[in-house]
Amino acid sequence: MNEGKLAVRLGLKGIPPEAEESMVSRDLALLENLPGARLHIAHVSTRGSVELIRKAKEKGLKFTAEVTPHHLTLTEERAVGYNTNAKVNPPLRTEEDIKALIQGLKDNVIDIIATDHAPHTEADKRREFTLAPSGISVFETALGSLMGLVHRGELPLARLIAKLTCEPAKILGSRYGKLGTLEVGASADVTIFDPEREWVVEPKDFASKGKNTPLAGERLRGKVMATLYNGKLVYKDEAIRLEEKVLA
Repeated sequence: MNEGKLAVRLGLKGIPPEAEESMVSRDLALLENLPGARLHIAHVSTRGSVELIRKAKEKGLKFTAEVTPHHLTLTEERAVGYNTNAKVNPPLRTEEDIKALIQGLKDNVIDIIATDHAPHTEADKRREFTLAPSGISVFETALGSLMGLVHRGELPLARLIAKLTCEPAKILGSRYGKLGTLEVGASADVTIFDPEREWVVEPKDFASKGKNTPLAGERLRGKVMATLYNGKLVYKDEAIRLEEKVLA
């Protein structure tokens, strides 16, 4: 739980932004004094962390940083009612933090978006808030939730796609083959999506075994319709299946 008025109202121990920011500051200081070292900062969630990363990159430090779909789109308010499906580490923060994270993406201060997909059983998430595990199942909702940023004009579509695909591939490097590109000789990994299709989040329909999401029942705009992996069709949306039956 994010430290603040809401945590006090709920009677929960909060995790302050400084807990994250002190570690980001420490790691950046270590990087500055260890030439040749590699650093990747995962799950950035606070405005203060974005500013620390921005200043370090302005100084010329070479490292990468990521943010998750839920830290870009959800606030601490999701935990109202002790909703354990909104318990994640680091915790969901505030609207001000979200604005800073989005700006960090637009400025290329934050390099990529990573799902932090963390499936848990229903039984685990039914425990009281302080005992329930942290994590959200994000695979199925990542694109749909992030497309809200595009539809509201907060992030260009091309930038969103790059942050989810070719930019992470650059971090992984050539040792994993030609990833994040459609050039000849690359693995034919392609996602086909409809940016306008609206759909309701139904956890029971998730391909993932983890159904834990605070987005259950919400309507999202933007849906993956098919996925090719290494040139083979491995996923097809139910709407396509129904259309094929009609045409047959």
